[in-house]
Amino acid sequence: MAFDGAFLSRIIHEISQCAIGARVDKIHQPTREEIVISLRWKGGAEKLFLSAAANSPRIQFTSAKFENPASPPMFCMLLRKHLSSAKLIEIKQINLDRMVHFIFESINEMGDLVKITLAVEIMGRHSNIILIGEDNRIIDAVKRIDENMSGVRQVLPGMQFTLPPSQDKFNILESEPSEIVDKVLNGRDIPLSKALTEQLMGIAPLVTRELSHYVTHSNDEVVSELTPDRRDKLLFALTNLKDLLLEHRDTPTMLCDKKGTPKDFSFIDIHQYGYTYITKQFESYSELLDSFYSERDAAERMKQRSHDLLKLLVNTSDRIMRKLAVQKEELAASENREQLKIYGDLLSANMYMLEKGMNSVEVVDFYSEDAKNVKIELDPTLTPSQNIQRYYQEYRKADTAEKMLIQLIEQGEAEAEYIDSVFDQLTRIRREDELNAIREELASQGYIKNYHYKNKKPVKLSPIKYISSDGFTILVGRNNIQNDRLTLKDSRNYDIWFHTQKIPGSHTVVVSDSKEVPNSTLEEAAIIAAYNSKARNSAQVPVDYTLIKNIKKPVGAKPGMVIYNTYQTAYVTPDEELVNSLLAK
Repeated sequence: MAFDGAFLSRIIHEISQCAIGARVDKIHQPTREEIVISLRWKGGAEKLFLSAAANSPRIQFTSAKFENPASPPMFCMLLRKHLSSAKLIEIKQINLDRMVHFIFESINEMGDLVKITLAVEIMGRHSNIILIGEDNRIIDAVKRIDENMSGVRQVLPGMQFTLPPSQDKFNILESEPSEIVDKVLNGRDIPLSKALTEQLMGIAPLVTRELSHYVTHSNDEVVSELTPDRRDKLLFALTNLKDLLLEHRDTPTMLCDKKGTPKDFSFIDIHQYGYTYITKQFESYSELLDSFYSERDAAERMKQRSHDLLKLLVNTSDRIMRKLAVQKEELAASENREQLKIYGDLLSANMYMLEKGMNSVEVVDFYSEDAKNVKIELDPTLTPSQNIQRYYQEYRKADTAEKMLIQLIEQGEAEAEYIDSVFDQLTRIRREDELNAIREELASQGYIKNYHYKNKKPVKLSPIKYISSDGFTILVGRNNIQNDRLTLKDSRNYDIWFHTQKIPGSHTVVVSDSKEVPNSTLEEAAIIAAYNSKARNSAQVPVDYTLIKNIKKPVGAKPGMVIYNTYQTAYVTPDEELVNSLLAK
């Protein structure tokens, strides 16, 4: 991602415009590596979001809603102790690096006015949030780093705070573009974009590739191949980039694929991908980051909280598949049972040839067309009669096994399908109550020990509600138990039911109110059903639809499992933007 020092400087400028002088109202820590500080000032308020998560470290204002843990973590309590009602007096970025210091004025336990610094370091997996006292000693950090983790820089309570080792690169805000060009031209003979990345502090590869694209017309030539005209063009591009940053002529820009899925972002317009990606501009950087990360962060938080269930479902699925493999092998072996009966019949017809102690006997196979001789193995310890009965017993055993195995395999495949559906729902949940509902469902099916909500009753969830462009209500189940209730109890005979064909997904119902449902609503409902399924990121997803009256539930079937024979199939491509636009407010 292009969350570089230059992009960070744009966010700091945006935050500083209103937050300097603001007071800390509330502090929360939704996850181990995320902090939310509610700031208030005269005429306004915002939530300052700080993340040290390895896959999405950042600083921004956010309008996202967070579910906080029942008990605040220790670092959160420490922040509340030192920063409650504190005044934000300065935000300072270190050079053009991805390091920011939020400096607060606070009153300590003795009643003295002190300065407390909250340092945010955005460095991938080394990202951190560090609370520093007025004496420049570390009070604590989201991630404590001891000497076993790093021999260069430790971050532990009581230690003197030091900055990470600085990079020997040009700060484009302070350096002359001509100096940078000279350094690039006299440096390593590598592609221009890489040469710029090596020399420029706080400029991401996405931006250096864009500079190279402008200079070399998409060729990304090595430095030695640059013509005098292109060297002049490089100087112009760097000068323009510097002026753009100093004069705040930047634009919050998101890169999306043709489906509208966010792929990257920057502070300048991006042209290097041609028509492969489309660009989308935003009013603010915080709005851009909310749009880019909201879905991903919600999924990541739920993934962390549902880790135990995901592990349970994976292990259960593996166990079922291993069991099915063994049963299918046994079923394949039982297919030879008719031969056992034939051998029993042949031995009975030729019993006069048998004697105890024989290892085998060769008889005429009168069942075969050419009446060939066949050799039949015997147990020398058994009498002729016992050998005959042995083959008949093996035949009956194989016949019974086949009937049992067919039934067991059907049950195993149904269970595997159910587990797959729960796993799919678990990857799509965004709320704590949805996670709790799935825990309750798995407990009711015996997959986990009795699960009870702590000190409160479970919340009864409502289906996800959409309104079609024609004004029809479209309801989507959040879990299998709700799927059953929506389809089999709450819906009426002439409502229309949708589900992805042979793909795990949620039951989707168009409430017809005894009216004729137009094709546009049917198509939107099919897209919603495809989006709320395992095929969310696929194209041309088959979605079956039929009247509710055609849906039946087999006796003893798992939650969410239904059957239908009369149906039609639509092929649609999930569209996140369309689905979100239809979501009932």
